[in-house]
Amino acid sequence: MKAEKYSYRKNYGLLLMFFIVISGLYIFALFLSRNYTESHIKNEFTNRKSEIFDQTLVPFNDFFQNRIPEVSFYQGFLDSVQAGKYAYSILSSYPFVREIGFFDLQFNNDHNLNYGFIVNNLRIQPKTITFFTVSRSGLNKNTIRDRGQMGLHSEEINNIGVKLATYIDKLQPNAKLSDKDILKVFYTIRPGQITYLNIPRVNDLIVYKSIMEGNLDHTVGYEQDMFNFQIDPMYLEVKNSYSNLYEKVEIVPLVGAPITPENDEISTEMPLAGALADYKLLFRSSKSFLSKEINRSFSPVLGGVSLIYIILIAILYLIYRNLEINGRLFKLQYDFINNLTHEFKTPVSVIKIAGNNIKSAQVLSDEERKMYGNILDQEADRLNNLMNKLLSFSQIENKTIKLNKEEVDLEEFTENLVASSRIKYADFKISTKIDVRTSMLADPVLLSSVFQNMIDNAYKYSKAGHKILDIAIQQNKKNFVITFKDEGIGIEKAEFNNIFKKFYRIKSQYNQQGSIGLGLAFCKEITEFIGGDITVKSQLGQGTTFTLVFPV
Repeated sequence: MKAEKYSYRKNYGLLLMFFIVISGLYIFALFLSRNYTESHIKNEFTNRKSEIFDQTLVPFNDFFQNRIPEVSFYQGFLDSVQAGKYAYSILSSYPFVREIGFFDLQFNNDHNLNYGFIVNNLRIQPKTITFFTVSRSGLNKNTIRDRGQMGLHSEEINNIGVKLATYIDKLQPNAKLSDKDILKVFYTIRPGQITYLNIPRVNDLIVYKSIMEGNLDHTVGYEQDMFNFQIDPMYLEVKNSYSNLYEKVEIVPLVGAPITPENDEISTEMPLAGALADYKLLFRSSKSFLSKEINRSFSPVLGGVSLIYIILIAILYLIYRNLEINGRLFKLQYDFINNLTHEFKTPVSVIKIAGNNIKSAQVLSDEERKMYGNILDQEADRLNNLMNKLLSFSQIENKTIKLNKEEVDLEEFTENLVASSRIKYADFKISTKIDVRTSMLADPVLLSSVFQNMIDNAYKYSKAGHKILDIAIQQNKKNFVITFKDEGIGIEKAEFNNIFKKFYRIKSQYNQQGSIGLGLAFCKEITEFIGGDITVKSQLGQGTTFTLVFPV
């Protein structure tokens, strides 16, 4: 009858399916993450421009909101020297202000002066116009006193005059100037320039209304100052605080030759306003430049997703390794049970046959009775030794066996074991060489188990005619060194670590029956339990040497 072969069921299909699923999810997660990162960077490219826009206009806003109104502090009493100091501070602090025109004005009702801006009886007339610029040499000043030349710059005076006349015509005695009124009346903002008239007191404005309506019968004159600021936005410093998004940010004319982006370039823009209205802020980046930022932002996401994937793969590997280990353990246990069954079956079968022969025989001679007695005794001892080995191995592994140390005379101890082995194996040549000065403190029962296993293995794994074993025992200052050297079939180097494992058997013609894979594992456990160490050296076809080292 053919023996049924059992195998450990390994669900590699489920592992493969799990691997495919997590790999697919990994790729899908990377795809989604990459698309999300790319979309996010493009949105940032569009949205972050407003922050750069605001930061770039910070100096201009400071100039417009804080420095221009300083003119009103003087209430029209600035002279050219004071105006020059003010102009120099502006020109040196704000490079985008290229030129400042200072208009020293007089508001009067003198009918003998017929130039400047005239509305009804009110006259707004420049006494001098001074233009300021800066260069490396310092402040440059150009003053115009000729009425004809001053007439070339009447447009600024006329613009302010019209707005002021319109406002004071509707002015009520109890009126107050609002911020809206100030911006509407006293500022004239056009692309490239800002004109500002210092803000008179409300009482002065009421007087100007009386002058305009002809209610005064005497001549009066009021000093007022007006400044004209020439603005060039090209001198604004662009604050590119997102250099990772924008490869180039520049101020360009709003009207002119269009800047056509290259095929691999992305651009967006924001128009400037007010005195800067002829220009815009242009943001440009090449696709390769943005790809670097996308890759940089995607790297942490890639790392996180990959880490999760690696952890899942590691878990998958641990499951796979566990299946492999369980499979090997199953095979070892299966082989162990088979071999153990064989080990028990052989003596039990012999005992049963001997018992049946005794039972069926009507008369037994003394020689037959003695033969059957020896057979039963030997097989019972064989069973007992096997049970003791299993029990001892289990006790040593679980640290439940008690170590009974005694002084062992190694020479006498070894000779007794060798003598019994020579009787057991008639064709076994065993030689001993013992050079010790003192006895060894050890458990003689456990030590004899190790010696007997070494002797049995040396005989079992040697070919006929080469069953030779040399036992050498030496003593140095620290250790007893015991070697068992045979001329057997040898062991491959790759098997050195495996031969001391439980239930492990080397595949060999000498190992097909009668072995449960506990011999050398048993020797190693006992040796280490006693406090020693065991090592092996071997060459295929030449023999094996086991070395046991025990402390003195």
